Amino acid sequence: MQDTITAPPAGLDRDVFLRQLLRELAGVLEEVVGLQEAEGFVALVGQRIADWMDAGYRQAYGVDALSAKEVAEVLVDLKRRIQGGFRLVSISDEAIVLSNDRCPFGDLVKGRVSLCQMTTSVFGTITAENLGYARVHIDESIAAGFPGCKVRIALLPTHPADSAPGVEFVRGARA
Repeated sequence: MQDTITAPPAGLDRDVFLRQLLRELAGVLEEVVGLQEAEGFVALVGQRIADWMDAGYRQAYGVDALSAKEVAEVLVDLKRRIQGGFRLVSISDEAIVLSNDRCPFGDLVKGRVSLCQMTTSVFGTITAENLGYARVHIDESIAAGFPGCKVRIALLPTHPADSAPGVEFVRGARA
């Protein structure tokens, strides 16, 4: 018996395996508990990942809290490090707007919209923990069949709060 197969399945490596694993996990959650509940589970994981990333970036910047400009830089940088293609479209006192042409999950994200909650939760948690508030809305996503993603992060609450689309995050609030 050989210790190593010389011709493994095409494209099989750790990265592809982990992305396929996440795709299937998201799919099973969507099928078993429904899209909304699956998004909730992914959001909780995203929040924990965001806390870990945020602590590292604050330490790297040597600050207790990042500015809006630094938050925008961090969001683009963290996605770049995990092979996403995010870029800053605009930043103002009211919002950070980002676009993306490459998902870290690759093509495996297609049809798995619940995985977009990872981006929503990571972006929302990091933004709110540093700036006090965030409302994240993904206008378009690769997962939903668009060629790219458009993400708007409102930095100020709207009144009434439920009149604006997106998921709301507030500093210190935990699910």
